[in-house]
Amino acid sequence: MIVSAHGIQLPPKSFEPQRAARTFNGLAERGYVPSPADLPLLEALFGNSAYLARVALRNATFLKALFSRGVATCFDETCGEAAAAEHATTLKDVMAMLRAAKARAALSVGLADISGKWPLEAVTAALTRFADISTGAALRFLLNQAAAQARPEISSSSEDLERASGLVVLALGKFGGEELNYSSDIDLIVFYDPARFPFRKRGDARGAAVDIVKGLVRLLSEITADGYVFRVDLRLRPDAGATQIAISTDAAQAYYENMGQNWGRAALIKARPCAGDLDAARTLLRNLEPFVWRRTLDYAAIDDIHSIKRQIHAHAGHDKLAVAGHDIKVGRGGIREIEFFVQTQQLILGGRDRSLRPRSTLAALKALEARGLVDAQTASNLATAYIFLRTLEHRLQMIEDQQTHTIPSEEEGLKHIACFMGFGSVALFSDAVLAHLGTVQQHYGRLFERAPPLASSAGSLVFTGVENDRETLRTLHRLGFSDPDHVAQAVRGWHHGRVRATRGPRARELLTKLVPALLNALASSADPDGAFSQFDRFLSRLPTGVQLFSMLLANPHLLKLLADICGVAPRFAGALGRSPRLLDALLDADFLLAAPDYATLSRLLASDLEQASSYELKLDAVRRFAGEQVFRTAVHMMEGLASGEKGAQAFTSIAEAVISNTLPMVENEFRRSFGGIEGGAFAVIVLGRLGG
Repeated sequence: MIVSAHGIQLPPKSFEPQRAARTFNGLAERGYVPSPADLPLLEALFGNSAYLARVALRNATFLKALFSRGVATCFDETCGEAAAAEHATTLKDVMAMLRAAKARAALSVGLADISGKWPLEAVTAALTRFADISTGAALRFLLNQAAAQARPEISSSSEDLERASGLVVLALGKFGGEELNYSSDIDLIVFYDPARFPFRKRGDARGAAVDIVKGLVRLLSEITADGYVFRVDLRLRPDAGATQIAISTDAAQAYYENMGQNWGRAALIKARPCAGDLDAARTLLRNLEPFVWRRTLDYAAIDDIHSIKRQIHAHAGHDKLAVAGHDIKVGRGGIREIEFFVQTQQLILGGRDRSLRPRSTLAALKALEARGLVDAQTASNLATAYIFLRTLEHRLQMIEDQQTHTIPSEEEGLKHIACFMGFGSVALFSDAVLAHLGTVQQHYGRLFERAPPLASSAGSLVFTGVENDRETLRTLHRLGFSDPDHVAQAVRGWHHGRVRATRGPRARELLTKLVPALLNALASSADPDGAFSQFDRFLSRLPTGVQLFSMLLANPHLLKLLADICGVAPRFAGALGRSPRLLDALLDADFLLAAPDYATLSRLLASDLEQASSYELKLDAVRRFAGEQVFRTAVHMMEGLASGEKGAQAFTSIAEAVISNTLPMVENEFRRSFGGIEGGAFAVIVLGRLGG
């Protein structure tokens, strides 16, 4: 028995001895009886992981070889079997070969892990290596197929085809950082260089590239009787909701240069070529380096990077952390907080210091410590917590090969995971989990602690990434939005530059700071969902957002006023989108003062008309003046600054000022165009509400 530095007994005890016994019986029927020395490790494996017990029964001869020839040797051979899949003759064959190799790889790594022979970094490196080999083999098989079907047929070895394909397959996330877990998605982005990519679909390179990517996803992700290899996630590509699954390198560079966000920069920290044309990949990453690693950052850009952390609601520690049901990946004190702690500092400082660019979290943490940016105690605490939480993540996933990060809520599940982690009781396990979560939460909360939080008091407001954040959805619901999914999706669309107003980087940096206050203001209106929809429509009509966002950040009262208008008077919200002058009017220091009387209105309109040089321009001036004054009066009534009676008087004064100033102008224009009737005259008589 080994007790690790993290208090984990290796190998752990068997939680379900009956299943372990059944598995041993099954192995005996297949001709393999383990030696007594190997029994404790296998009992731990079979009694805790139903998935690996099933894999062992299907691979009894291989399991025997793991003990007789060694895990490292057998794992190397398994990787070779996966690589050989590129030479398969049919799609069915390559899928079967890769899935068989994946099962044996999982068994190899599982044994090395729970025996304590391989530390966490060796485990994740092995899983990543197998993913690299599987992805490369699947891609080469598809390129061979495409070459055979091309007209004229392309004759070349699969290695040469891959090297000259112009197809760039980048690994991101844990895959890119060589930190894969047992049941991990692999995050991929696929680009193609049109000048190098040799295949066409009806004359179109993109169509052919998309077909190859679809084939790659199928080969790796489709569930067959033999299982699957890896689930493939393509959502980290540029503007995933609006782009094809294969993107040209030119389009990628244009997107990142013009529309890229800081969360996208954070994702690309871990980017590395894992298959395809390595020369094209290196060229692309070199071209993207100025985007990812900016040598100079202005205040707004740094503030936007801080927001990656600040959007997550920072709890001061007075809320009690729970173990049961806790998500150790994205929950408080979890793995994601350690990753953000590292990545936000890399984004700010890595442009000027290449030593701060490691892809793996632990290596980057060491680099920050080496440069004196993180003290030794903090680095040690976070590294220890990271290793513990990643190990726990692995154990959760090994049980049934499920992509889960959540500690069980029920008593039996808690007992199982406590046992699998090597603890003698749930209480001891819970104490260890809480200690690590609390440590991470403490250090994470201190990061950029002087910056104001970009979260609501109701909880996190995170709109980075490609999918809705669960805690953010709960926060939006608590704020009063009945359709939080719609709100979150729309805000992410703003951040992706899907409206003209947010297509510039400066606008998006300001938007990041504005969104929490904006959502709180809209939630305080009479109809939060309606107010949000009106603001969304209003924003979509604006040609640019920098001026508006700056105004709203500098004038909190204006933000509340705008939210009230969107919630109570949607017609005027539409008018705001069509007329920037109305926004300027809102900023006027006199806007919320008592409405001017008839004489003042008449004088103001007359002044506007004097500055107009033509009849048409004078008519435009009248329309603008009337619209602004009606808007002002309506807002006064909405805000309770004017009663219904006062509002009616103000509308009457506006109408009279418009009529009295417009009548002479129209009369003069009529005479100029058509002449006049000598001795003729006319008068304006008002009826209805104006007459009353």
